[in-house]
Amino acid sequence: MDIIAIDAMGGDNAPGEIVKGAVDSLHMDVKILLVGKEDIVAEELSKYSYNKNQIETVHAPEVVKTDEAAFALKKKKDSSLMTGINLLRENHAKAFISAGSTGALLTGATIRLKRLKGISRPALATLLPTAKGFCLLIDSGANVDCKAAYLHQFAVLGSVYMEHAMKISNPTVALANIGPEKDKGNALTKEAAELLEAGGLNFTGNIEARDIAQGVADVVVCDGFVGNIILKTGEGYSKFIFNTLKAELTSSPLNKLGALIAKGAFGNIKKRFDYTEVGGAPFLGLSALVVKTHGSAGAKDIIGAVRQSKEFISNNIIGKMEEVLG
Repeated sequence: MDIIAIDAMGGDNAPGEIVKGAVDSLHMDVKILLVGKEDIVAEELSKYSYNKNQIETVHAPEVVKTDEAAFALKKKKDSSLMTGINLLRENHAKAFISAGSTGALLTGATIRLKRLKGISRPALATLLPTAKGFCLLIDSGANVDCKAAYLHQFAVLGSVYMEHAMKISNPTVALANIGPEKDKGNALTKEAAELLEAGGLNFTGNIEARDIAQGVADVVVCDGFVGNIILKTGEGYSKFIFNTLKAELTSSPLNKLGALIAKGAFGNIKKRFDYTEVGGAPFLGLSALVVKTHGSAGAKDIIGAVRQSKEFISNNIIGKMEEVLG
């Protein structure tokens, strides 16, 4: 069985939803290491019936809160977050999942885990739903200040991930910009475009944010500042549209009847936009798998992240990246 460590104390809904998600993931033939305060985790586990051989608690007396910055790691060396990363470093687990602080998770993973050869910065990679399936947004928030060389590295990592994890042959790569023309953008994007054109990738040029949802590219590359704005804007409008639609469909008896008739179609649409179906966002470029789930992750998010981790491991994504990077 693949051994996957999970931060039981990270995120807004820890430990209850995290532990529930871990228990509900056991049907995937995995062993879960729940990292956190042993007594609290044990209390949550006592609510469920499960195969005791598939879950083990790893005691970690400290917690890095979601709103704490990366410097908290210096004071909390025995936190659930750092203990989970150390389990990866010592090969006691093949993946680590956390809904905790993104900055602290990135800092801890970068300090304790090796980067792949030729990679300067690990990047946060998020799958976004599109009209054609999914595209990978990389970087979606890990590196707000980047060099052009970093963006090229992100593109390489993203291409390997989409080819071997999502089974897309020769994935297309586009650079997020303010216009499709070659002369558009700032100094960073112009230099990055030149590197991407010469980098042996299936680079299709610049892409505007509005075209991402149309599935114009399989991999969309940008720095973490731009990527996080794209991601959070998309999440906000998605929530706004669904809330507005719900309000309109329940505003009158006739609308309610129409909603009932179209219930199946609306359910399918909502599922396509449900990030819990995808799992989490892996940090690509590290020698081991670290997955960041949403800060408000529930049990469903954890199940998705475990499924995603298992597929990542079984497809040997890190090994494929090492082959490409040489």
